[in-house]
Amino acid sequence: MSLFTSFKLEKDVNMGSFFKNIGNSLKEFGVAVAKGDIWVKLSLIIMGAGYFGRKQIARGILMTLLQCGVIASLVTVFFPYMAKLNTLGTVQREEIFDIVTMKKTVNDYDNSLLILLYGIIGILIIVAFIALYISNIRAVYREQKMQENGEHLNTFSEDLVSFKNENFHITLLTLPSIGVLLINIIPILFMVCIAFTNYDENHQPPTYLFTWVGIKNFISLFTNSQTITFGYAFVRVLVWTLVWAIIATATTFFGGILLAQFINHEHTMGKGLWRTLFVITIGIPQFVTLLLISKMFGDYGIVNTWCADVGILDFFKNIGLLGPGAACIPFLSKPGWAHVTIILVNIWVGIPYQMLIATGILMNIPTDQIESARIDGANKFQIFWKITMPYVMFITGPSLIQSVIQNINNFNVIYLLTYNYTTTDMALANSNAKEVDLLITWLFRLTNEYSNFKMASVIGIITFVICASLSLLTFSRMIGGDKEGIYR
Repeated sequence: MSLFTSFKLEKDVNMGSFFKNIGNSLKEFGVAVAKGDIWVKLSLIIMGAGYFGRKQIARGILMTLLQCGVIASLVTVFFPYMAKLNTLGTVQREEIFDIVTMKKTVNDYDNSLLILLYGIIGILIIVAFIALYISNIRAVYREQKMQENGEHLNTFSEDLVSFKNENFHITLLTLPSIGVLLINIIPILFMVCIAFTNYDENHQPPTYLFTWVGIKNFISLFTNSQTITFGYAFVRVLVWTLVWAIIATATTFFGGILLAQFINHEHTMGKGLWRTLFVITIGIPQFVTLLLISKMFGDYGIVNTWCADVGILDFFKNIGLLGPGAACIPFLSKPGWAHVTIILVNIWVGIPYQMLIATGILMNIPTDQIESARIDGANKFQIFWKITMPYVMFITGPSLIQSVIQNINNFNVIYLLTYNYTTTDMALANSNAKEVDLLITWLFRLTNEYSNFKMASVIGIITFVICASLSLLTFSRMIGGDKEGIYR
């Protein structure tokens, strides 16, 4: 069975279970409405009525107040914005000079940004309220059945106690769930919606309005013309992003394993000293290190000065790597040179992390397997290739895939090393991209420097799809592995 087929089957099973649960909930809701008593039916209007009818006053008050609060907030705060979601506003901001007060007054204008944000939040509140409403009717009907069977109905105080005991997991998950909703879900939905608008430097709220444009921005991302070059830039940046992610991960991963192997070798002296020297690079903030390296490898930096003094510059000219008139080695100013320099610097920055991880793993390799291999006549290279590497790969497999995802979004190394880079490719420059950009740095530059939020959102969606696909495909395969028994 192929990887794609395996992932598709697992996804189909999960989606099937999800829709089955929704179907069961709606079916139970229908039964409750049809067979429920007067208190269940009154709960369709007042959510706390079912609890009042069964002397559960505190729970009834809580549900009624919650219902009133949600309805009041929707009517007074969110509905005015949701009513304008289809246009994202029609009244533009204007300043009028009042000759009576001799002051400028501002009209009652629409803010497209607030309309979109509050509209999204309002829709989420409605969806959550509908789910709570259905769940409440089902709960009230279950209370009815328990009462008819003579079972004990929990009081409000008993419910509170349960949240400290058998339902403690709900208590623990409440705050993280709210945090995920506020910090992850709402911003992601907002970003996705921005991708379908014309929100850019020419449509900046609150002075100007922006509106929906459908899939026009996605079409622009894959279009090439005299005025639109996003298609050309996207292919170049995407290819470099994937190449960078694979090379950066592979070099630091295998480099860290080899370095840990050398340091842990039985004949290596001063193991603690070597580890300390490499760990120091982790202690220095990357922000400082990378900016310093950027200056050192600049066209007029200390490295270029040294290369000119010792003859390396002339040597590169003689072998054809540089033109006869080159005044410096363009470590971070020309494509090709900059790509190689970035990868080499990342190796220096990233290997110590992998060395520490690999050191802990190497110290826990089953010694019986190594001894058995030695008895069978295996040499050190064979032991390393046949026992050490498979063990390390099995333990660090999920982490390795996550490193690829992390390098796709590796903002620091790329941006801090190449913030002074100037592209000479006009097609890239027209799309505000550079040869050394990753998707994440291109996205940042579009928003921070050029206020092109619509295209940045499109690129953000593409980046998310790539990272999510890699994560789901690899983790679903690795978690279902059958190698656990080999290393026990």
